[in-house]
Amino acid sequence: MIYSYFTFSSTYQAIKAEKVLTGGGWKFKMVPVPRNISSSCGTALRCLPDDAGVIRDLFLEMQVETNGYYELGQR
Repeated sequence: MIYSYFTFSSTYQAIKAEKVLTGGGWKFKMVPVPRNISSSCGTALRCLPDDAGVIRDLFLEMQVETNGYYELGQR
């Protein structure tokens, strides 16, 4: 399965992203940043690729700063 991942420049932004999405009916999970994205530690938001565009737009609207966007996995 393919998942989309948003990474953040700070823990504060990761927590803000989680608060923005909580209660909105989105399927997401906060996870450690996968090693094939970065070898440094951090938190990423994992969601379904079909939801990623709307989530990205919501982050822009709510001023959640993301550091990167990735899709990982296999079909």
